Amino acid sequence: MAKAIRMHATGGPDVLRWEDHDPVPPGEGEARVRHDAVGLNFIDVYHRTGVYALPLPVTPGLEGAGVVEAVGPGVTEVAAGDRVAYAGQPPGAYAEVRNIPAHRLVKLPPEITTRQAAGMMLKGMTARYLLRGCYPVTFGTTVLLHAAAGGVGSIVSQWAKHLGAMVIGTVGSTEKAERARAHGCDHVIRYDQEDFVARAKEITLGKGVDVVYDSVGQATFLKSLDCLRPMGTMVSFGQSSGKIAPLDIGILSAKGSLFLTRPTIMTYTAKREALLAHANDLFEVVRSGVVKIDITRTYPLAETAQAHRDLEARRTTGSVVLLPG
Repeated sequence: MAKAIRMHATGGPDVLRWEDHDPVPPGEGEARVRHDAVGLNFIDVYHRTGVYALPLPVTPGLEGAGVVEAVGPGVTEVAAGDRVAYAGQPPGAYAEVRNIPAHRLVKLPPEITTRQAAGMMLKGMTARYLLRGCYPVTFGTTVLLHAAAGGVGSIVSQWAKHLGAMVIGTVGSTEKAERARAHGCDHVIRYDQEDFVARAKEITLGKGVDVVYDSVGQATFLKSLDCLRPMGTMVSFGQSSGKIAPLDIGILSAKGSLFLTRPTIMTYTAKREALLAHANDLFEVVRSGVVKIDITRTYPLAETAQAHRDLEARRTTGSVVLLPG
C-alpha cells in the first residue's frame, strides 16, 4: 500500500497526516508517476493554512519528479519508464505515487537528476517568468530581490547576474547574506539592521531600481514601491509575511507612474508550449552551470509536518526536498 500526506482540515502543520493512499489506474489523459523526490514550497503553506483554499480532503504539494509507471488512454506526451518532473496545479505531489494530467509533465534531460528537478521546477520556472515575462531583465537592469537566500531568490540572483543585471538582495541574517553573495548578489542589505529603501537609493545614486521582486508581501510591499525608479515595475509574487492590504492604485501614480503585477506560475505555464519553453530554458541554465541548484536539506516525506515548521520559522535556505520511502 502506497502512502501520502493527506489534509482533512486547514491549520497548523499537524493537519498533515501520513496515510494509506493508492491511486486508481490512470484515466484518460493521465499518467501514474512514482516519485523519487518532492519539492517543498511556501505556496504549500498557503494551501495548508487555507490562505489559498483547496477542496478537502486533499493531498497537497505542487512539485515532484520521478518515473512514469503507466499511462491512461490518449496519452502521447510521455510513456512508461520516462523520467519526468512537474510544477503547478493540480496538487497531489506529497505522495509516493500519484496520477497527474500527462500534459503537465516534462521529460528530464539525462544531466538533471530527479532530486535536482524536485528542488528546482517550481522555483526555477518562477524565476524564468520573473526575469523574462514580468520584466525583461537584460544587461544593465537594476534588480531589488527580497528573500535573496531563499529557493526562488537563489535561482533568480544567479540567472539575473548571468543576464548582466546588477542584483541587490535583502536578507535577515549573516548566514543568508553570505549565501546571497555567493549566488551573485552585487549588494546585500540586512533588512534587520538597515533601511532597505535608503540603502537601495544609495546604491543606485538616488535613481531607484528598475524592478522589485517581492515574495515577502505585507512587511515589504509599500516600502518596495519607494525603491523603484519612475515607471519601474513592482512584481509581487508571494506573501510569506502576510496578506497585502487593499491598495488605492493612485499610489502608483503618486510614486512615479509605477507598474504593478501579481503573477502566478499557473498562468505563465498554462499552455503546454509555454510550460515546455519555461522548462527548457531552466534546463539549459542548469546544464550549462549558469544556475546551480542548491538543495540544502532533505526530509522523509512522512515528516513533511516538520519541514513545514522549519520553513515557516525561516530555518531553511535554498531548495528543500521531501523523499518518499
